[in-house]
Amino acid sequence: MRIGVLTGGGDCPGLNAVIRAVVRKGVSVYGHEFVGFRDGWRGPLEGDTMPLDIQAVRGILPRGGTILGSSRTNPIKIEGGVDRIKENLLATGVDALIAIGGEDTLGVAKQLYDREVNVVGVPKTIDNDLSGTDYTFGFDTAVNIAMEAIDRLHTTAESHHRALICEVMGRHAGWIALHAGMAGGANVILIPEKPFDIDLVCEYVESRFRTRYSPIIVVAEGAHPMEGQIALQAGELDAFGHVRLGGIGEVLAKEIEKRTGKEARTTVLGHIQRGGTPTAYDRVLATRFGLQAIDAAHEGDYGKMVALRGTDIVRVGLDEATAELKTVPESRYSESEVFFG
Repeated sequence: MRIGVLTGGGDCPGLNAVIRAVVRKGVSVYGHEFVGFRDGWRGPLEGDTMPLDIQAVRGILPRGGTILGSSRTNPIKIEGGVDRIKENLLATGVDALIAIGGEDTLGVAKQLYDREVNVVGVPKTIDNDLSGTDYTFGFDTAVNIAMEAIDRLHTTAESHHRALICEVMGRHAGWIALHAGMAGGANVILIPEKPFDIDLVCEYVESRFRTRYSPIIVVAEGAHPMEGQIALQAGELDAFGHVRLGGIGEVLAKEIEKRTGKEARTTVLGHIQRGGTPTAYDRVLATRFGLQAIDAAHEGDYGKMVALRGTDIVRVGLDEATAELKTVPESRYSESEVFFG
C-alpha cells in the first residue's frame, strides 16, 4: 500500500511522534510506502507532497510542531475541493490517508470517508475537547506549560501586591484552564462552559487580598461574562467559521481595577502552549495512537479514529468522534470552586 499522512489545524506537541510511529511500523512491519502531504488539507488539495520514509522521521520524537506543516485549510468550503483531493490521491498513487487533527480536520475526514476516500483519523488537540477519546496528545504538554507560568506568576504577584490574570487557550472547552488552574493553585478559574459573574470574581479578588496574598485568575480565551455585564468585541472568522479569540484577560484586568481599585495585569500565553518539546505522557500517547492508526489502515478499517479509553487504545467511528465537543462537566468545575477566593 501507499499511504498518505497529513497534520491539520493548530500545531501540537506530539504530532511528530505520531508520524514517526506510523512510518516506522508501516515500513518495518507491513512494508508499506508513505507520502507526506504538506500543510494540512492544502497538501492533498494541491498535490503538494514530500518524501516520508524512515530516514525522514529519524530524530523527530522530541520535536514540537510537525515536519509536515499544518494549516486551517477547509477543502469543503472550496468549490470542487473534495473532487480535487480524490483526483490528487489517485494521481499520487495513495491508497489510504491518515489524517491527524482536531474537530475540524477530522470533520473533513468524515466527509471524505462519506465520499469513498479511505481515511483513518488520529485525535490531536491541546484543548482535549474531542469526544470519543478520554485524552488527546498535546493536552498534557499545554497544561504543564500553563502550570509553570502560573507558578511563576504567584511570586511576582506577591511581590507587587497585584491581581494577575493568566489567559490560556480554550475556545469552547475549559480543560486547559481547569487543569492548569487547579495544578497551579489559582484563586479563580473561568471557563467557556459557565458564564462568570464579574461581581463575584471581584469578591474573590478582594477576599484574597484580605489574607495578605495576591490573587491569580486563570481564564480560558473563550470564557465570557453573564449577559449584559461586560461588552465584548466579536473577532473575524477563520476558514471553519470560528471566531479568532483573545483579549478576555485584558477586559477582566480593566474591570477588576475599576471595581476594586487594585492593580491588575494580564499574561496571555497564546501559542507558547502549543510550542516546544512534548511531555513524556504526550510522546507515549502519540506513539501509541500512531501504531494503532497504521494497524487500522493496514487492515482496511477506514472511517475510524483511534482513541484512548482508560489505558487502552480503541477505534471509534469518525461520526462519533466529531459528533459533539467534549466540554467540562459541572461536577468537574465545582471541584475547583472549593479553592476560589
